[in-house]
Formats: sequence, structure tokens, C-alpha cells
Amino acid sequence: MVPDTVQASHHAVVGHHPARETDVLWFLPTHGDGRHLGSQVGARHVTLNYLSQVARAADELGYFGMLLPTGKSCEDSWVVASSMIPLTQRVRFLVAVRPGLSEPAMTARMAATFDRLSGGRLLVNVVTGGDPAELAGDGVFLDHAARYEATDEYLHIWRRLMAGEAVDFEGAHLRSQAGRLLFPPVQQPYPPLYFGGSSEVGQRVAAEHVDVYLTWGEPPAAVAEKIAQVRALAEAHGRTMSFGIRLHVIVRETADAAWAAADALIRHVSDEDIVRAQAAFSRFDSVGQQRMASLHRGGREGLEISPNLWAGVGLVRGGAGTALVGDPEQVATRMREYMALGIDRFIMSGYPHLEECYRFAELVFPRLPLKATTGNGYGPAHNAGPFGEMIANVGAPTHGRA
Repeated sequence: MVPDTVQASHHAVVGHHPARETDVLWFLPTHGDGRHLGSQVGARHVTLNYLSQVARAADELGYFGMLLPTGKSCEDSWVVASSMIPLTQRVRFLVAVRPGLSEPAMTARMAATFDRLSGGRLLVNVVTGGDPAELAGDGVFLDHAARYEATDEYLHIWRRLMAGEAVDFEGAHLRSQAGRLLFPPVQQPYPPLYFGGSSEVGQRVAAEHVDVYLTWGEPPAAVAEKIAQVRALAEAHGRTMSFGIRLHVIVRETADAAWAAADALIRHVSDEDIVRAQAAFSRFDSVGQQRMASLHRGGREGLEISPNLWAGVGLVRGGAGTALVGDPEQVATRMREYMALGIDRFIMSGYPHLEECYRFAELVFPRLPLKATTGNGYGPAHNAGPFGEMIANVGAPTHGRA
């Protein structure tokens, strides 16, 4: 295992912009869920009832929001998120818009409607896409640079529409003639825009347009460098933004139990599965995906790439491929280290997503400086009537937090 130390160099890069409090989001597994990666053993059906269990758990536990994935391997994120509105009360939904797959005027209307019907609970995830084969199947034939040019044009139009402007725009990829959104969103000027792009052109688009820049879970020094780059680009536009990180988590009451769970998660992943997955990922032109692959190099050795940061998920899963693994205090410590770099929101997930949603909130929330927008407002739960069992029907439990 990696020694339990932190590289000091990253604190000097952006240590003067620490986040003092954080929001935490969870993940709605519309692409499948289960106890093991790369296996049908312990798999779960993606049904409305199961997804509603995960969403209601996140809502009840006080998570700030939920990320819904996007792509051909997932149920449609807008349809699923819409179905969750009446089943939840406060949790927000981070839903993708896909420049190139839809016109900005159409998604502006969708977003405004969702925001109104949910009472202001929409967050918008701008996804440019990084798999040329999947994009070609969806009818998008732009190369990497051109996709980001189209994303830039898309956001110029989208932001102005959502802000209530009449939009005339003519670009290399998109046009709008007197475009107008008649019914505004609840959140003004528009629901917050989230965006992750590790390439230079992606960072430039983020700096000009978005509210929250996202990174996948890399070692702190790499995250610090990326934050510094994007912050400098944003300042050149006279803008400031928030920073978030996307991570899996495997937390247990002891570190040994957490690492055993990590091993169990990939127990059924064969070497052939890894080769097949990495061959598929190699065709991506996503810089973020390339950075994920460089962390594990397609092998099972040395998967703890930084203290408590494990790259095993990325052996067969695209996108976010790292997990925080450890006991509650270790996980919270690593999260606070990211906060010291400027991260003020975490998008977490774990397998299975229902159980890990509860486990993470119960074990780690009390150890984090949370914003008022994360947490259910109830305070610590007590396993005593009227919400739990008394000991022998005569007294309440007395043992405190682990």
C-alpha cells in the first residue's frame, strides 16, 4: 500500500483557495448495479422501483444531489430524472445536455420545465463526449477539437436563452434566429452548469461558461494542477467558479474490511475482461479517459495510486475509475485534503449504490464540514423509540459514534 502521507507540493499550488465546507452528491445507477464489477453475480435490475429506492435514500439522508450518467449504455437521464421528481422532496438532479445530439433551444425548454416542475432542483451536466465510435452511432462526426468548438457555441446560445434574451447567433456549427425561451426556470439566470474536460480546449470552454468544473479522482497533486489551470483561465474572463470531484467510495468500519471489499468488487473480473475493456477505452479521444487509464496501466498491481485512492474500478469501467478506500476517518481525511485544494463538492458512488449510499452518509457525513445544503436537518439519528428499538424495552442505547 502507499504510505499514509500526503504530497506537500500540491498545497502550495492552490492552498490559498481552500473550501471550508462541502456539498456531497450521490449517483443514480441507470446503467446497472450490483455487488461485483464485470459479473452478473449479485447484479440488480434497473427498474423504476429500484432507482426510486436509491433516489429516496439519497433524499432522506440529505445528499445535495444525484448524478445521472449519460450514453448508450444508460437509461435516458432526462426521462429517469423526471420520473424521480414526485418521489423525492429536496435532492437535486444533475442531468446531462449533449451538444451535437440536441439543439440548445430544445434542451433549454426541457431544462426550464424540469426546473419549474421540481421547484428548482435541476443541475445541468454539459457532456461533450469522448468515444468517437459511440458518437458516430449517434450521428456526431466531429473530431475532438470541433466538438468543443460546437460545445462553446451551444453554451453561448443556451446561456442567453435561459437568461431570457432573444438570441441571434451564427457560428461554424450552430445558428439561432430570434430564439427565445418563453417560460423561465426557477433558478436564475439558469440552473448551475457542471462540466468536466481535461484537455486544454475543454478547460478553455469551462473557464468561459460553467459554474462548476469537475475532475475525475486523480492524486491530489494532479487535481491541484488542473484546478490551478482552470482557475487562471476563468480569472482571465473575469469569472470565478466552484470545483468538484467524481469518485467512487468503499468505506467500512475498519480499513481491512474496506480493502477486502475492494478486492471483492473485482473478484470476478478476468484478465480477458480487462484487456477487452482497455482496448475499447483506447479508441477514446477523451484526455480524461486517457488520464484514468494511465493510473492503473491495465494491470492489477499497484492499484493504490495515492493514499486510500484505488484505481481498480477503472480496469473495466469507463469514466470515473478511482475509489476512496478505507475506514471512515481515512476517507474523510482524504476528502478534506481535496477540499484544501478548492474542491467544494464531491460526487460519490459505490457498489451496490443503495447500501453504500446509507453507509457513506452514516459513517462519513459526521466527519465532514458540510454545507447547509447537504444533510437532512434531523441531526444524529438515535436507535430508540419512536424511531428504533429500546434495549429490553427499558432504556435507550448509550453507545456513541464509532
